[in-house]
Amino acid sequence: MDLKQIHELIKIINKSNIGEISIEDKDGKVTIKQKEEPVVTVAAAPSHQVYTTAPAPVAASAPAAPAAEPAVAPKADNLITIKSPMIGTFYRRPSPDKPIFAEIGTEVAPGKVVCIIEAMKLFNEIESEVSGTIVKILVDDASPVEYDQPLFLVEPAK
Repeated sequence: MDLKQIHELIKIINKSNIGEISIEDKDGKVTIKQKEEPVVTVAAAPSHQVYTTAPAPVAASAPAAPAAEPAVAPKADNLITIKSPMIGTFYRRPSPDKPIFAEIGTEVAPGKVVCIIEAMKLFNEIESEVSGTIVKILVDDASPVEYDQPLFLVEPAK
């Protein structure tokens, strides 16, 4: 692997959410790791709280920042995260001339297609497994996504 290829890989890694990649060939092995800061995102924190018993840590952090935390924490507690079931490229519409599958405010139900993830030239429709309203889209159109990466935040139907 030459220096130009390594620089291209670094650029790709910096634009993606990939934490680490190792490539080995007959000439040697190259490992590229992201810094810690880009991996931790504000959007990822609520998803961890949704699926774990995080109300205690949220309550513990609230006194440190009383003005900001109480406004955000109650909303995040009831949100459900739709996550990527695979690695690939995230698309919000089936083709450039077609309408977007899901916007903020779109009502979703189990089986409703919310996006497409392209993996190895195959376009996989990703369906919602929950009923509710999309309140946040966490990924930009045509962006690479990782397995289990949060894609949408959904407020459950009442």
